[in-house]
Amino acid sequence: MGAAHSASEEVRELVGKTGFSSDQIEQLHRRFKQLSGDQPTIRKENFNNVPDLELNPIRSKIVRAFFDNRNLRKGSSGLADEINFEDFLTIMSYFRPIDTTMDEEQVQLCRKEKLRFLFHMYDSDSDGRITLEEYRNVVEELLSGNPHIEKESARSIADGAMMEAASVCVGQMEPDQVYEGITFDDFLKIWQGIDIETKMHVRFLNMETIALCH
Repeated sequence: MGAAHSASEEVRELVGKTGFSSDQIEQLHRRFKQLSGDQPTIRKENFNNVPDLELNPIRSKIVRAFFDNRNLRKGSSGLADEINFEDFLTIMSYFRPIDTTMDEEQVQLCRKEKLRFLFHMYDSDSDGRITLEEYRNVVEELLSGNPHIEKESARSIADGAMMEAASVCVGQMEPDQVYEGITFDDFLKIWQGIDIETKMHVRFLNMETIALCH
């Protein structure tokens, strides 16, 4: 009786922390156990046998995001060696669809957190800026599966996109300033008006009701 009460109390706490329903938490727990091999934690290698991730060109960045301390809200840099179920829920909460009962302020805050998660995937050295080299790496990885696009072409695409992104904040820069990369505020402006909800999905979890970004 005590154990059952403790478990239900723990679920209620997780509902409050993550915004998931108890049914969703149960579903996610089953998937967590499947990924971990019924162990209490997940390591990066546990993602090796996920079919939908195997051919994803940015697979390494997606997996890395699950262990990024910034996303786990455990620090401003570094990677965790392993994550437990609560950590897993913390990451999945970034992907949770926006609740229709939220007011506009809550919706914007939720969207901002999702974009911060995406920003961290680009900002691989955790310095708070997406440099041209980091942007190039992502674009090259995204285009690596296309046999019709050579590496130099991919770099040119990345350079052009980076310059377009730079134009977002150039008007706010002093004449003697050097453009050092995309800050998070710049990133928010770039994504303004873009329907991020349709851009990213987490199909590898085999849960159609949970999208990657909403």
